[in-house]
Amino acid sequence: MESSTVTKTTLPNHEETDTKSAEFEKNRKRYQDLIATFPSEKGWRPKASLIKYGGQWFKQLLLECSLYAKEFFQAQPTDFFICTLPKTGTTWLKALTFTIANRSRFDESTNPLLKHNPHELVPFIEIDFAFLSHKDVLNDKENTLFSTHLPHGLLPESISRSGCKMVYIWRDPKDTFISTWFFIQKQMIVNGPLNSLEESFDMFCRGVSGYGPYLDHVLSYWKAYKDNPEQVLFLKYETMRADPFPDVKRLAEFMGYGFTSEEEKEGVLEKVVSLCSFETLKSLEHNKGEKEKGRFGLYANSAYFRKGKVGDWKNYLTPEMAARIDGLMEEIFKGTGLLEHGFLGPTTNPTRLTAVHVFLPFKAARVAKGTRTQVAEINPFTTGPRGLGSL
Repeated sequence: MESSTVTKTTLPNHEETDTKSAEFEKNRKRYQDLIATFPSEKGWRPKASLIKYGGQWFKQLLLECSLYAKEFFQAQPTDFFICTLPKTGTTWLKALTFTIANRSRFDESTNPLLKHNPHELVPFIEIDFAFLSHKDVLNDKENTLFSTHLPHGLLPESISRSGCKMVYIWRDPKDTFISTWFFIQKQMIVNGPLNSLEESFDMFCRGVSGYGPYLDHVLSYWKAYKDNPEQVLFLKYETMRADPFPDVKRLAEFMGYGFTSEEEKEGVLEKVVSLCSFETLKSLEHNKGEKEKGRFGLYANSAYFRKGKVGDWKNYLTPEMAARIDGLMEEIFKGTGLLEHGFLGPTTNPTRLTAVHVFLPFKAARVAKGTRTQVAEINPFTTGPRGLGSL
């Protein structure tokens, strides 16, 4: 099997990257002046405000970067987007999509996941496009994978115009909240104390959380999936945790990298699932450290791997708290068909494969791309009506 050498043009080298993009800095004051007119509220750390834009809540820096991406990012028809809310399976889905798309590009000795966190291999358009727009994976013509936490209605217009595909994964909001609350505690730059679990929970239910309201975020992609299932794939975290193989196979086919009958006979699907499993990724040395390496940010690589379990919320939420979220979910999703879309997923399934280190070749499409920077118009968005959905 042919292999290729890892170079700066195929993998990120953020240690050598100036963290101030000239283009972003040139426009930043304009975004800051615009953001100053938006409503704000104290965040889960009261010293760090959340700002409301388009019915969603953002931290200041992320909103600046999101406005920059909305105005300048130019998607290509061959791009593929991983769309999520934080702590709903983003790291897992990045590893899976990268492995699927690149399974013949590198041999086992140059497998990038062995030395790089998945977030280094699939760039976020909100942050990486603003700060790293002139280097690395963003300008790698063989890279077609990008990710975003933006709700569907706030995506750069070039994404819908290009016709590129996207996958969305969502998770039980109770587990999402618990995972988020613990994740924020891992921030390496702290802006004051974090609210209590009870205070943060109340804000989450009112929709005041990063990229929230959570249920509106889910609903935006569910509607996009219903309107255009050829462009949007919709997945459920709990279903995939119970039995990942059917959805990973669906994902590969949707991406255009379906497993051949020969690959299935050789167990390639099982190898992909094993390599990208929570257990395998967490066990890799570069994902264990408390100090992040190779990528600037607020979190160490280890912060992305806490438990990955279904139902961990039962250890922290009271029955009354759980009932509050479930009631909001039933109210907001009623009549959309989403509650009937396998919300809880299978309760249990036999484990088909243990999480062991299995490495396989990778391959990526070699598609020439044009520039990703072009002026587009920024449009404000209206707010929605309610609670854990829109405020």
